[in-house]
Amino acid sequence: MAYNEQLANRVRETLREQPIVEEKRMMGGLVFMVDGKMCVGVTNDDLMVRLDPEMVEDALQQRGARQMDFTGKPMKSFLFIGEEGTSSGSELRYWIDLALAYNPFAKASKPKTKK
Repeated sequence: MAYNEQLANRVRETLREQPIVEEKRMMGGLVFMVDGKMCVGVTNDDLMVRLDPEMVEDALQQRGARQMDFTGKPMKSFLFIGEEGTSSGSELRYWIDLALAYNPFAKASKPKTKK
């Protein structure tokens, strides 16, 4: 799967002030790890955001937002935001700011051990 490089560049620009950002190809797209934790990403033309689970219901009411169901089962803290919800700089910033606000409280994935 490809990802929208223009959207990825807009995300990079928005995250440039963050001290520790790492990019990883994962889940068919590009994920931006902040302080070692999955924070935002780009899959196809969608922005992926990791939010506080308490905010998900309200966030789903926003334009372009839908539950992330990568495996056929919704992931409770993750949403996809379609192009209609990220077209302006302020809209993109809104979603990234929500993800960054939750990032310090999010659990990091356990490192995989090699067998």
